[in-house]
Parts: sequence; C-alpha cells; structure tokens
Amino acid sequence: MPRISRSLVTALSSFALATAGLTVAAGTAHAQSCSQDYLPLPDSSCQPGDFNPDVTQSTIGSTICVSGWTATVRPSSSYTTALKKKQIVEYGYTDTSTSDYEEDHFVPLELGGAPKSALNLWPEPEYGTTTAANKDTVENKLKKAVCAGTVTLADAQDAIVTDWTTALTNLGLN
Repeated sequence: MPRISRSLVTALSSFALATAGLTVAAGTAHAQSCSQDYLPLPDSSCQPGDFNPDVTQSTIGSTICVSGWTATVRPSSSYTTALKKKQIVEYGYTDTSTSDYEEDHFVPLELGGAPKSALNLWPEPEYGTTTAANKDTVENKLKKAVCAGTVTLADAQDAIVTDWTTALTNLGLN
C-alpha cells in the first residue's frame, strides 16, 4: 500500500475540518460558527438577543428608568473580555485585537437586555461606518422614549432585535 505524504494528510485534514465548520490555527481546531455577513448586526443564530426577566413594562420605573441602574447589573470587564476573545474566534474576525471590538449587549441593558448571557453579548466592531457608537445613540433615544411612555418596552426591544439601524425610523422617533 502506498504511503500518503504528511502534507497531503494535513491538507485533507484541514479540508475535513473546514467542511465541518472548523478552522485550524496554531495546530488546534476552533469552532467558527458565527457569520460576519450580517454586520452591523450580530449573527442571529449566535446572538439572537436575550432578556433580563427583572425588566418588564411594569418594572421600568424601578429598573431601566432609574439613573445608574445599569451599573448595578453590568457584568465585570474580566467576564466580558474573556467572552469577547472567544467570540472573536467564533466570528472568524481576521483582526483579533480586542480593542477593536466592543463586547456589546445586542439588547442593551438600558432596554432590559440580559447582562451576562452569551446569547446577548457579541464582539461588535469599532471600525466601519456603522459602529457601536452609532448603536449607543439609538439605544439612548429608545430608552428615553420607553421611559417617557412614547414607546413600549416590548416595541423598543423588538425594534433593536429586528435591526437597530432602522429602529428609530420604524418607531417614528427620527
């Protein structure tokens, strides 16, 4: 039986891993299951958004509409940085510098997003034309509208999850 060369085995192994949705880096296989195709939104199969059960329409007066409340539920940077590093690999970003991403709550804490859920946190790029800073502006306007009673909490959450880039327009807040 002929002997198969090491380079052929390596190539075939890499092909098999790629077919299975894995990449090879430094001799180890890593899951690369999240797509960048949805940017500036996260891949909804990885981060569909998740909600804090303590925040409801009837509790907004004692939660999100209280100045400083989000600081009481915000996870530590050690937690979010570790998750960011893992998710940068999952998204297959070629730029792996953590400073180029904000580990962002897809459903923001200001609108009742789950603080520590990996379904709600994702590495949002700080580069490009539509960045985390743009999303922060939308989040703040939505929170003000919810707290003023102009928009319901559920409508604001739905608008963010559907597409934060059109949320204000879709809710008539532009």
